[in-house]
Amino acid sequence: MMKKPIPTLHCFSMLILMFFAESLHAQLYEIKNGSKLYDVQIETQYALDQMSGKAIIHLSKKNSKQVFQTFHSDELTLSFDQKAQPQVNIAQIYGEQSAILFGDFNFDGTQDIAISNGNYGSYGGPVYDIYVFNQTKGKFILSKELSALTQENLGMFELDQKRKRLMTFNKSGCCYHIRSEYEVVPNKGLLLVREFIEAVVTAGDKVEVTDRNLVKGKWREKTKYYPTEQYYK
Repeated sequence: MMKKPIPTLHCFSMLILMFFAESLHAQLYEIKNGSKLYDVQIETQYALDQMSGKAIIHLSKKNSKQVFQTFHSDELTLSFDQKAQPQVNIAQIYGEQSAILFGDFNFDGTQDIAISNGNYGSYGGPVYDIYVFNQTKGKFILSKELSALTQENLGMFELDQKRKRLMTFNKSGCCYHIRSEYEVVPNKGLLLVREFIEAVVTAGDKVEVTDRNLVKGKWREKTKYYPTEQYYK
């Protein structure tokens, strides 16, 4: 009787490649309600049982089919609304944060874009690559400084357009919370101007609240104590 040939290493490699090829699923999504200036097309390729992976993001100006600029994400995670459309511009602390966010993140009067790229922030929070629009170059430029704020804190920062401040949130366990505020200094970068810290003292019956503010280049600090039950009521 003739014996069946033993599969070679090459055959095993081909089988593995075929397996992964079949387990990947490419999709094309459009976002037209995220910005008054731009439309978004997202090309994803991810495992069938996941909604996260490499993605190519094409940005085009409204009512134009021509791609204005293209971005890449190694780990873009999409979430969907009830109509199975990708959600956009959602940034909830301890909650949902969408893959694409539009906003004026450096308060220069032009719209910028944030694109999710993994969940490597504090407590597994999403991190974003933030691109600010450079009017001189006429395109979006990656801001490492703004992107770092999402990597070091609980997800995307908040914007206070009236006071022109960025606000980040972070914590250590259940009993230490800190909110930081930054100003964007033109041609210089970010300036930390406030820290608001809540910390339960060792005995657990009081909360130490510290408010630090940068005033004319000098830090001014106030600390107060509150009964724990009253403060978190």
